[in-house]
Amino acid sequence: MVQDTELLPSAEFRRRLAARGGATASRCFQCATCSSVCDLAFDGSHFPRRQILASQWGLADRLAGDPGAWLCHQCNDCNVSCPRDARPGDVMQSIRALSVECLAAPRFMGKLVGNADRTWPTLLGAPLLIWLILLGLTTGFHVPEATNQKTIHSLAAHSLVDTAIADDQSSGGLTHVTGSETRLVYEEFVPHKLIYGVYFTAAFLVLLAIAISGKRFWKLLGRHGDRSGSFWANLMAVLGEIGSHKRFSTCEASAARRWAHFSLLWGFVGAAVTSGLLIVAMYISRTPLPLAQIHPYKILGNVSAVLLLVGIVAMLANRRGDRKRAGAMRPFDRFFLAIVVLVIITGVLAEVGAFVMAPVLAVGIYVVHLGSVLCLFLTFPYSKFAHMVYRTLALVHERMSAPGAATS
Repeated sequence: MVQDTELLPSAEFRRRLAARGGATASRCFQCATCSSVCDLAFDGSHFPRRQILASQWGLADRLAGDPGAWLCHQCNDCNVSCPRDARPGDVMQSIRALSVECLAAPRFMGKLVGNADRTWPTLLGAPLLIWLILLGLTTGFHVPEATNQKTIHSLAAHSLVDTAIADDQSSGGLTHVTGSETRLVYEEFVPHKLIYGVYFTAAFLVLLAIAISGKRFWKLLGRHGDRSGSFWANLMAVLGEIGSHKRFSTCEASAARRWAHFSLLWGFVGAAVTSGLLIVAMYISRTPLPLAQIHPYKILGNVSAVLLLVGIVAMLANRRGDRKRAGAMRPFDRFFLAIVVLVIITGVLAEVGAFVMAPVLAVGIYVVHLGSVLCLFLTFPYSKFAHMVYRTLALVHERMSAPGAATS
């Protein structure tokens, strides 16, 4: 898989593809069984045979930017039907993994995540170290005690959700009010301004990396068919399709994967919306923090966590079944799932720990949560999250190019 006009020797490409789990491509003898069972392959189509053949020959220049690899959503009907056990669905997954690595910006991050089975201590340890250094330089690891005091940020303009009657204990840009719950207030250990500074910086770097790699991929897609029409109009249609996971409904071999992916997608969307609403709560609606457990924002966050957990459990359950139906799990996949699980578990434990755990244990879990969330942020353009970007662009290209051009 290449960038721009760079070409890899066939043997080198095949070695790298095999390292990503695509070695079974060598078993294919082009019988077309995969094309006959794939709902994306219309009459006379060479999909996914074309991509498998290019993998066998090591045609990195042909596979670079091939939208077909991204139009495949690995339903694995082809895996189940293949008489040679070439596992075309797994090969397509390996092509995508190598694409992410080679389109990555910066390139070394793509390699780090692509080799997560060996590099995971660095991928997770570096964000944790960043938080430890920042906390050491700012709060000095001072562990607060549990309290029933809530805070209202002084930048808040007016109340839209809760009305807070403040006493005269205002200090440091915060107004204190008495709440009904006695709990640990994590902001006294990690100030929200520090969290904003870290995550906004990370978000900027992630968006920059996505913009660079996405531009590279869009340029390469242009080699596989002329495009016409409005990019933004087609993008809106594609986002609607992705949001409903419509294409998964045609799967027979692993139809359950649709709902696992659906739960994960909307769990992440809900978590992102909740994060935005917390900023609204602090600086617009002037809602005292921490929020009560029955507050709408808190409920949305908890429902999102449940959706994420359901999606993860469903994915793992699917993986424990028939390997052909489920598809192979690569280090690429295991790392992503492990970090998501870590984020969920530490998030739930931190929420519960604020009420029932010793403060030093609760803040320790909270720091691990912050580090795992930062890890998830920083690896976004190179992990399974990257599929959201590349698959979206491939689907937009499909709509803007001639009918069937991407899979013919």
